[in-house]
Amino acid sequence: MTAEKENPLPPSTLPVAESSAAVSEDQTMVDAILVQPVVPPLVSPATTPFVPLMAPLPTLAPPIPRPLAPLPPRPALPKPQAPQDDQPGTSDSDSDQDDSSPAGNGSTVGYEASEESLIIQERQQKAIQELMMKRRANALAVPTNDMAVRTRLRRLGEPITLFGEREMERRDRLRMLMAKLDSEGQLERLMKAHEEEEAASTSTGQDAVEEMLEYPFYTEGSWELHEARVSIAKYSIVRAARRLQSARRKRETPGEDEDSEINSSLKQAGNLALDCSEFGDDRPLSGCSFSKDGEFLATCSLTGVAKVWKAPQISRVSTLKGHKERLTDVTFSPVNNCLATASADRTAKLWDTDGTLLRTFEGHLDRLARIGFHPSGKYIGTTSFDKTWRLWDVDTGVELLLQEGHSRSVYGIAFHHDGSLVGSCGLDSLARVWDLRTGRSVLALEGHVKPVLGMSFSPNGYHLATGGEDNTCRIWDLRKKRSLYVIPAHSNLVSHVKFEPQEGYFLVTASYDTTAKVWSGKDFKPVKTLSGHESKVTSLDITPDGECIATVSHDRTIKLWSSRSSEKEGMDVDD
Repeated sequence: MTAEKENPLPPSTLPVAESSAAVSEDQTMVDAILVQPVVPPLVSPATTPFVPLMAPLPTLAPPIPRPLAPLPPRPALPKPQAPQDDQPGTSDSDSDQDDSSPAGNGSTVGYEASEESLIIQERQQKAIQELMMKRRANALAVPTNDMAVRTRLRRLGEPITLFGEREMERRDRLRMLMAKLDSEGQLERLMKAHEEEEAASTSTGQDAVEEMLEYPFYTEGSWELHEARVSIAKYSIVRAARRLQSARRKRETPGEDEDSEINSSLKQAGNLALDCSEFGDDRPLSGCSFSKDGEFLATCSLTGVAKVWKAPQISRVSTLKGHKERLTDVTFSPVNNCLATASADRTAKLWDTDGTLLRTFEGHLDRLARIGFHPSGKYIGTTSFDKTWRLWDVDTGVELLLQEGHSRSVYGIAFHHDGSLVGSCGLDSLARVWDLRTGRSVLALEGHVKPVLGMSFSPNGYHLATGGEDNTCRIWDLRKKRSLYVIPAHSNLVSHVKFEPQEGYFLVTASYDTTAKVWSGKDFKPVKTLSGHESKVTSLDITPDGECIATVSHDRTIKLWSSRSSEKEGMDVDD
C-alpha cells in the first residue's frame, strides 16, 4: 500500500510515453512537466488513481481536429478563384483567400454568372417601364373627337389610321405614342415645332384647323327645326293631358271596370283565325301597314314595288313604282291616306293611294331600314345603315334633324302616341328614347344581347316593347327606366312588335320561326299563336279597332287574321 501511494504517477506516464512514440521526446517531456505540478494540488489523494487515466483524454482530443479544421475550406478554394481570374488586381495567395469570406464571394459570383437572374431582372425592369408608361399615358390629355385624333397623329408623323382600326383603338394608339415621346422628352419639342410651322404658314389656316378641332356638345340647328320642336311640344302637351284625363276618369269612375275590358279584348284576340290569304308579289314581302280607317292595306317587297290593297278582301287598288332598289318598309299616315316607303336606294318617298308620287326624301348615306310617321302626320322618321336616324318635314321635304347616337346601324323607329318621344333601336343591341322637344337622349335601354329589330310604344304612355335577334321581347317601363318583363317569345329572331293601337290591351310579335303570337298587355302571357306562313314573317300591323291583324312573309303571301265572334265590342279612340 505504501508503494502504491508513493509512486502513483509512473504507471500512467509510461503508457502515455509509449503511445506517443511518434512524437518527439522534447514534446513528451514538456507535457509531463506541465501535468505533474497541476494534478497534486487540485485532486485529493483518494481520487488520484483515476485522474491520470482521465487527464490525458482532454489533452489528446484537441490535437485531433487540428489537421481536420482546414479541410472544409480547401476544396472550396479553387471555386471562387475561377471567376476572379478575369478581374484585374486579384491575387492568388492563400492569405487573400482566407481574408475574404467564401459565402460572400459565392453570392456575388452567383448573381453575376446566372443568366436566369439577369433575365428575371430584365423582365422586372420591362414591366416597371410598361407600368410607368401606362401611368404617364393615362395622365396625358388625348382628344376624344376622331378628327382631332387623326390630326394629332398626322402632326406626329404617324399614319392617321391602320387597317381595321376603330376610333377607340386609334385613340389608344395616339395615347401610347404620346406617352412614349413624353418619356423620351420629345413630345413638347415636336408639338412646338409643328405649331410654329402652322403659325408661320397662314393665320387663316390656323383658325380653320382650330375650328375643325373643336367638338361642341350641342350642334346648331336650323330655324325649321326650332319651329318643328315648338309645334311638337304644343301637340304633345294636349295629347298627354287628354291621355292622363282618360286614365284618371277610368280609375275614379266606379262604373267602369278596366279588368272586364281587358278580358273582353283578350278573348276577342284569342278567337283570331285566318280570314284571308293572298300572294302579294313575285319576291318576298318586307313590310305592311293599315290606313287610319283600316280600309286600305299597303305592302312592299324586294322587287322595289309597293302595292295598295282594299281590305279585307285584299283586292289590289294601285301599284307604286319609283324606287331603284328593294323596298324595306311602308307605312300609312295617321291623319290621311298618304303613305311613305323606304328603300335600299337611300331614299324615302311619299305617295298617294292612287300611286301618285308626292315627294322624295334624300340625304341618307346608306340603305334605309324602317320608316314611321309622327302622330301629327307632319313629320317622318327614317332609320338607316349609316348609323343615323333623321326627321323630315312632310310638307316641304326638308331634313329637320340628323341624329347620331348608335355605334352601329339603326334599324327600328317608333313614335310615342303623345308625339313627344321617339324610340330608335339598332344592330348595337341598344334601344334609345329621344325627346323631340329638346333633342336629348333621355333613356338608353340595355338588355338585349343581340341586335334589336323592332319596337313599339303602348297607348298607356309608359310601356315600350322591343324585339330582337336574341328571340326575346322585352317590356320596358319608362317611369322606372328598367325592363319589367322578358318574354321568351319565339324560337327565332323577333322581326316586328306592335301594341294594340287603342288601349294596348294586347301585344303582337312576328318572328322568323314562321309564326306571329299574341300576348296579354296586362301580364304578358301568351294568348294566341298565328300559324300559317311557310317562311319568315317579316312584318305585321293591326287595324285601329284591333279586330284584324295583317302579316307578310318571305313566302310572298299576305294573311289577314280576324276574330270569329259575332259581337264586336267597340273601343273609344282618343284623338
